[in-house]
Amino acid sequence: MKHAGEVALDQLEPLLARVRALPSLIEKKRGVFYRKSRAFLHFHEDPQGLFGDVRAADGKDFDRFEVAQSGDALIAAAQDRLRV
Repeated sequence: MKHAGEVALDQLEPLLARVRALPSLIEKKRGVFYRKSRAFLHFHEDPQGLFGDVRAADGKDFDRFEVAQSGDALIAAAQDRLRV
């Protein structure tokens, strides 16, 4: 699964705006967000759709969320993990 390209990110722009509003995140590259020095959230595309990966609660890996229709679950997970 490849990282989301510009066309996919254009489709996700409303969701990207919501992610940009979250505290403590820095967008180092369009659609790739860091918390401090670690990757925290990024997006992928494949034939099955668009997905967002959020750093897992244990900090070791990422949890994947489908985001083509709604990014609500991704935003909720990101907000929860930013509180840790």
